[in-house]
Amino acid sequence: MATGPAATAGTGVRSVALLIGLGAAAYTAWVLEVVLSTGLNPIETYVSELAAQDQPLGGLFRATDFTAGLLVFLGGLLALVRLGRRVEPRRLWSVAGWSGITLFGAATAADAWLPLSCTPTVDPECAARETAGLVPATHQAHAVSSSLAMTGALVGIVALTLAARRYRRLAPLARFGPVLVVLELLATAWTLVSIALFTAGHGTWALGAGQRLQVLFVAVWLGLLAYSVHRERRT
Repeated sequence: MATGPAATAGTGVRSVALLIGLGAAAYTAWVLEVVLSTGLNPIETYVSELAAQDQPLGGLFRATDFTAGLLVFLGGLLALVRLGRRVEPRRLWSVAGWSGITLFGAATAADAWLPLSCTPTVDPECAARETAGLVPATHQAHAVSSSLAMTGALVGIVALTLAARRYRRLAPLARFGPVLVVLELLATAWTLVSIALFTAGHGTWALGAGQRLQVLFVAVWLGLLAYSVHRERRT
């Protein structure tokens, strides 16, 4: 049985993989809308509207968001601590990538504490109040935390995929990561354009479908990352 630094390192790697993997699973909790009656059209509505304060299942989705964010944050933070303890020179792309993952986790957890008060894509009164600035400050705070979360996710996805290929590590991520990077960027572009059109009063343009693909690809990539870390047993 391995003991000492090697055993400690192995335990740390397993912990990173487990935390990220569980976080990825929790981040897909929104798919429960397929079997639960939410009253929201998944093609047209924001994913975050599932967790709005006026929704009957809002508490459930806020809890899963917080759980996902906390798990990923802890996994990313542990990976950064391990990188800082390594004797070999720190690799820029790895540090940037894990920093992005940690930011994503923290901002996702914060999202759960900053829910929307209503559902602007389906409630005209809510949309009007939001446009007029008559909604609680949590709406604006939620927009900020959501933007930070997705920025962190994009940084993590791109940087760690590049790191896997450049440093010849995390073989599954190096092989399949680039495809997920492209899919994630396309889904993000779709989401941003749809949000801009909705904000300008031109309809939703399947905003919900684009955003659900966006968060789905993040979750799949996180799952791939967890599997890759587990296989390699070193980050």
